Parts: sequence; structure tokens; C-alpha cells
Amino acid sequence: MKTTFLISWMTLACATTAVAQDRIYRCGNEYTNTVTEAQAKNCKLVSGGNVTVVQSAKPAANTGAKVASSGGSSASAPAPRVDSADQRAKDSDARLILESELKKAEARQIELVKEYNNGEPEKLGPETRNHQKYLDRVAELKAAIARNESDIAGIRRELGRVPASNAPLASMK
Repeated sequence: MKTTFLISWMTLACATTAVAQDRIYRCGNEYTNTVTEAQAKNCKLVSGGNVTVVQSAKPAANTGAKVASSGGSSASAPAPRVDSADQRAKDSDARLILESELKKAEARQIELVKEYNNGEPEKLGPETRNHQKYLDRVAELKAAIARNESDIAGIRRELGRVPASNAPLASMK
């Protein structure tokens, strides 16, 4: 009894999987199970594994023209105008921030160069016994100096991009 049940169950399982899996063909980025379409497009048979394809909605071809003609889209609307006095104040604030950052970076550079001491900084406590620690610290100092120089150059580039304030803020009131 158990054997006939097992055989009938296995036959049923094989039959349902055979029905559920048609041949799937891949045509570039598209999949089909229509043999005539696959032959017409020279598609390749997908073997092994299951394929799940989720259809997505295709975008409309003229969406840009429709949005522009409707005039009610935040993506295509121009940015709001900023008052020139407000813009000058923002530029002035940006310049002050960049100048303070530049001063900090230049002060840090002076400290690093002083500590580096032309590649021969003073040895610290544990470095007297372990020369490799000393060499590692010298390499770190050299890298920090290079990074800081790069930071200073970047801040100077940004300062060049920010418009110079024409009048002091006190006279604008």
C-alpha cells in the first residue's frame, strides 16, 4: 500500500513540474516562452534554474513635452530667485567660513612642519627602543603634511569661486 502511494505521488509531482515549466528563451534583456517568436529573434534557450520575470510599466515616450506644457511640475520649474542682498550675505558668510578654515589649516601645517623637523623629529619615549615605531611616526607625519597641503589648496580653490564681498556688512545696513 505504501509503495503504490509513493509511486503515485512521485508520478503526480513529475507531471505537475513538467506542465509548470515550459521552455524559456532569452532574447537580449527580454524573455519569452513562444517558440515562433524565439526563432524569429534568434533567442537562446535558458537551461537550468527557474526564471521569474516581473513586468514593469513602460515609460511614456513624450513625458517631457507633457510636463512642460502643463507647467505644474516641481522638477521642471526654475529655482526661486534670491534677493541680491541675501545672496551677498550668503557669499560673505561662505567666504568668512572658508577663510577661518584656511587659517586653521595653515596653523596646523606650521605645527606639522615644526614637528616633522625636516624628516628628523625628536624621538618619543617608546621610540628610543623601537626604531620601527619612530619610522612609522615619521611616515605618518609626512603623509599628514601632504594631506594638509592638499586641504589648503582645496580651500584656496573654493575661496577663488566665492565672489568677493564688495562692501563691508556694516555699510549695507
